[in-house]
Amino acid sequence: MERGLLHTLLCLILGVILSGCIEEYDADIPEDESDILVVEGAICSSKLNTFYLSRTQPVKSDYKTRLVTNAKVSVRGSDGSEYNAQEDVVWGSYSCQVGELSPDVEYYLHIENDGDVYESAPQKPLRTEKIADIRGVQNTPYSNIDILVTPEAPFESDKTNYYSWTYDETWEVHPECTTDMYFNTEKMRQEFRPDQFPRYGWKDGKNSTIILGSSTNYEGQHIQRLKIYEIGRSSEYIYYRYSGLVHQRAISKAEYEYEQARRQAGSEMGGLFTPLPSSLPTNIHCLTSDKHAIGFVGCSLNTRDYRFFLNSSDFSIYRPSGVDNRLWLDDCDEARCCLMVESGWFLCEWKDDRLMGGKLKTAWATAYQLDVRLQGAYIEEPEFWSLKENVSY
Repeated sequence: MERGLLHTLLCLILGVILSGCIEEYDADIPEDESDILVVEGAICSSKLNTFYLSRTQPVKSDYKTRLVTNAKVSVRGSDGSEYNAQEDVVWGSYSCQVGELSPDVEYYLHIENDGDVYESAPQKPLRTEKIADIRGVQNTPYSNIDILVTPEAPFESDKTNYYSWTYDETWEVHPECTTDMYFNTEKMRQEFRPDQFPRYGWKDGKNSTIILGSSTNYEGQHIQRLKIYEIGRSSEYIYYRYSGLVHQRAISKAEYEYEQARRQAGSEMGGLFTPLPSSLPTNIHCLTSDKHAIGFVGCSLNTRDYRFFLNSSDFSIYRPSGVDNRLWLDDCDEARCCLMVESGWFLCEWKDDRLMGGKLKTAWATAYQLDVRLQGAYIEEPEFWSLKENVSY
């Protein structure tokens, strides 16, 4: 489960207000409701598993959570298998490479910290269906683009199926302006250089917020075209071409209910009826004392990915009209051009009417306006960018 979201929840429970603005909550949290172990992460087959450990702190503490260091963490199986986690450079996180899990074995997370032993409830890993389709739909020319997911037919159509999704994003970006020329200060003249700045680049984003889905209201317990997120029609993401990589994981009813409960607690903003930390559902238990713990460690036999593409030409995109922010010099000469180059400006336009009794008119831009790399983009084309069709993994 995502680290930031759970930490935000804990802050909400301990006095966090909406939109990330933290205010003091007048009511004091009882002493036995602080210093509770918080566990984030999931056991997944054949991949690197990362778990985050922290402890809740009193409302009036300088820090709302305290990262847990020097703990012993491992993934264990009822067949005697064990995968020991190593503490990462980022304190409070522990990672281990888990091998292929068996569908007939129960697995759990084992934690030793501050003289106590904690374990998650043993559970058999759940299988996850492939994603059948993901598409972007714009209901009106003025609405945002909804991203809809359809998993393949469920393995068990006679019971409710639960899923969680996260996603990564990649989008193409172009510079604010371009130029095919430059001013040669040695020859004191304008020359052409079409390849001095990249014409486009790409940016990446990783959204770890967990999206939940239940098949309760779907025929045959088969989720169809469920909205998992949206892209603003005026967002930079969709100006040219966009690619999303959606990660799907089947989860248990208990994990689904845990995620729902902590979101509900968060939405109540620390109000009178918000549950205290120890009352949240959890499958983490202390074996050596009656201490509470928060978290739910799920177990998956596999996860499924789906990469899809959206082209701006297929939607009604609102892109504000470009304002020419270049610096124009209406009465220029070569000496002034040299000064502009020495000051870090780049030549974009050269309109020389001096032979006809006119003036030399030039336009200049900064490197930031011309080079997408200075805006956080990279220019090495992603290996998947040449794909023409969506791909299910």
